Amino acid sequence: MNDEVLKAADALVSAFGEGRLDDYFAAFAPDATFVFHTTPERLTSTADYRALWDRWVAEDDFRVLACTSTGQLVQSLGDTAVFSHQVETTVSTTAGQETLHERETIVFQRQDSGRWLAVHEHLSAAAEA
Repeated sequence: MNDEVLKAADALVSAFGEGRLDDYFAAFAPDATFVFHTTPERLTSTADYRALWDRWVAEDDFRVLACTSTGQLVQSLGDTAVFSHQVETTVSTTAGQETLHERETIVFQRQDSGRWLAVHEHLSAAAEA
């Protein structure tokens, strides 16, 4: 089971890092929730997150240029799994390029089809060394 969750997580991270937005957002359940340290409110659906993303693009020309995942850990809990890792993401906006160092937890749930979908994502700034 851990290999299946890692495969789902790798596909999600790859789609994010490569800017394949349709694939990225398809990795989440429609009713997934999102908590980001850069956003004051909790997002309560994938559609809300996609709308916020579109606003970032429209207002700041936001783009993800690359994303690297390290320190991956999967905790299996039946049909639910918690995936945590460190992410280094390079983004571009009207302000220029920036590399972000963050920690992320994604909760996956196995669907009736056997596919693992993300149902919650929590992103926080990485602690300074």
